[in-house]
Amino acid sequence: MKRISILLIILFVCYIIFYDFRIGTLPVNNQSIAQPVITKKETVDKSSELPAYQVRVKQGDTVLSITEQYHGTLPTSIEQIINDFQLLNPKVTAEEIIIGKTYLFPDYKQ
Repeated sequence: MKRISILLIILFVCYIIFYDFRIGTLPVNNQSIAQPVITKKETVDKSSELPAYQVRVKQGDTVLSITEQYHGTLPTSIEQIINDFQLLNPKVTAEEIIIGKTYLFPDYKQ
């Protein structure tokens, strides 16, 4: 009886390991590319126009990660991206973005 129990336990452990490697037990984080809600030119002030797109922030997103997902790589310096983000969103700093809110991000594709 001990041998059958040990064999069943070993088979069960092997099945668990197989399941973890093939399917996994951790939730998958959807890392979809940030799609702009509205792609248009937003005016920061009358003297300069900065093209922008809107993105709803998901858990784990940062200003840099959203910009990188949209452009493929960082198109300019980190300081420039942060400054442009804060110009487009005057009451928000790059470190204080909130999950679920929609923000304007600078569009450097043009």
